[in-house]
Amino acid sequence: MSNKLKGKLGEDKAKEFLLKRGFKILDTNFRFSRFGEVDIIAQKSNIIYFVEVKYRTTNAYGMPFEAITKSKLEKIISCAQYYLSQSKEKCRSYRISAVSILDNKIEFIENITI
Repeated sequence: MSNKLKGKLGEDKAKEFLLKRGFKILDTNFRFSRFGEVDIIAQKSNIIYFVEVKYRTTNAYGMPFEAITKSKLEKIISCAQYYLSQSKEKCRSYRISAVSILDNKIEFIENITI
């Protein structure tokens, strides 16, 4: 299975996970020029979540959350700020979040920081 296909599978599992928990999916694979991409943009209770999805079939190369670097977080923040400046969605606040999928175990961190 190609990495692109694995990424799509992971994002689909993450979307399903979020939907079951009452999130509304606003956008997927939101790209802000060369500055990066946000895998999933979701909303729940007037909070917009910018979600990075990390999917692994094995932990041979480390745990999924370990792949979120400071540089990656900075890119997500840039994308989030751009999205919010262009969006008509009303929100009180936003959060940078992550979904980790290792085989079939899914974990969600609601608010990650640098």
